[in-house]
Amino acid sequence: MDPILFRVDDGLARITLNRPQRLNAFDPDLAHAWAEVTAEATSRDDVGAILLEGTGGSFCAGGDVQAMAAGGVAAGEDISRLAEVISRGIRSLTESSVPIVAAAHGTTAGGGLGILMTSDYAIVGADSRIGSLYANIGLTPDLSVSAQLARAIGERRALQLVLQARLLSATEALEWGLVAEVVSAEDPGDIADRVKARAEEVARFWLAGAYRAYGEAKRLIRSQPSRSFADHLSEEARTIGAMFDTPDAQTRIAAFAAASGSRRSSAPESQEKA
Repeated sequence: MDPILFRVDDGLARITLNRPQRLNAFDPDLAHAWAEVTAEATSRDDVGAILLEGTGGSFCAGGDVQAMAAGGVAAGEDISRLAEVISRGIRSLTESSVPIVAAAHGTTAGGGLGILMTSDYAIVGADSRIGSLYANIGLTPDLSVSAQLARAIGERRALQLVLQARLLSATEALEWGLVAEVVSAEDPGDIADRVKARAEEVARFWLAGAYRAYGEAKRLIRSQPSRSFADHLSEEARTIGAMFDTPDAQTRIAAFAAASGSRRSSAPESQEKA
């Protein structure tokens, strides 16, 4: 069974973690497949949005602890190399100008939290649980968790999450700003499908609109910490100018101007009739 599934359909790249028997936890095979697939998804001209999801009952449980315990990882240097491989995929996604939505049903824990935060818009189920739990097995955060968590929810809340054996409920994750939406269903068995369907709706919304502008807006926000304030203002100015010259922007600007002009010209007539 392939550890990861990948397909592109009408501009939407769907990346599916496919180790349901291990809650989609990363082993070496999944790690290398992840790095390859994310690089491809973010480099293809026919991809305008990306959807991250998992098979089975969970989104991602981080690293495969059972494989570690069984001797699948011989030493700490092996863990470090594996984390570097997975992090290449995380960088491919977060540094890209492609908007990314995550359908994170079920449990997300450990490094899975980093995969979740790789998305720009995360959707979970009403029964979802999200946490760090690294210290439960004597390890420290990796896969961008310590790099992204405080930016996402604030330093104090990030510390609360990594310093306790705590799993946030879906409602808590929404209140903390860790996820964008919570999806429910009358039948609990339908929640995973509902989460994935809603995630696809979000991706299709981007694709039906100015998806390149959405992607560049994502890139600007994601990349801001790497620049000084002055440099970032310059990058904003450069980007809006580059987008202005695209055919899509020219068409949309002309349509907006025409619609605005039509509303203004009809206003006095409407007032007179009133």
